[in-house]
Amino acid sequence: MANIVLERPLITVTDIVWGFDQTTQQVNVLLIKRADQPFQNFWALPETAMRVHESAHEAALRLIREKIGLDLSAFHAEQLATFTAPDRAPGERALSLSYMIFLPQLPELTPGPGALAAAWFALTPQANGRFRFSRAGQQFTTLAADEYLRDQTPTTGLAFDHNWILTVACQRIANKLDYQPTILLILGPTFTLKQARHIFAQFGQSEPDNSNFLRIHKKLLTPAGSRPQPGPGRPAKEFRLANF
Repeated sequence: MANIVLERPLITVTDIVWGFDQTTQQVNVLLIKRADQPFQNFWALPETAMRVHESAHEAALRLIREKIGLDLSAFHAEQLATFTAPDRAPGERALSLSYMIFLPQLPELTPGPGALAAAWFALTPQANGRFRFSRAGQQFTTLAADEYLRDQTPTTGLAFDHNWILTVACQRIANKLDYQPTILLILGPTFTLKQARHIFAQFGQSEPDNSNFLRIHKKLLTPAGSRPQPGPGRPAKEFRLANF
């Protein structure tokens, strides 16, 4: 059995779709509630089967066009990892090529074919270094290294290995803050230092001072004018990510 070659696995593309709620000031991730087996009635990350004549990157962006109606530039999608554990999906062997998608706006959601519901779940950092995603009394939490596929109940666990994929995504964002903070794309094309500091803090890196934040991350940011303030005071300086 150990020498049998895996010839034709099912290849899926899984999107971790990030957005920012300007009202609540919270980072959000998109989850859909599955209508079909396997994992019927489980919340899951959106995914699609990769088609013959497209790349994984193209499939990730197509999924956003089909499910949300946004036609994003290629830089809004970032490859995360490939997930290949034999037990990650029941039945036919399925490999997942995962992509993080950074939405510049938080659109209204309408569940499409195969979904009972679609919703934004808000991120809250935890004292133990993990992250909780919650909405209307339901919550999911990122995992420790030894918890892979341990929780397979629909009220606390996501479908397939999606709790683990979300765990890896959060770790990737936190680890890249000091050299490629693409998560800032969820703030739109431009943002203030205060907004950028807020996003950094959500992923474990707090800096209470604008001046020090700019000194540390100056190479990552490009000045983009200023934003009028509602009331007295100087306009807030705006920035955009360098090389984007």
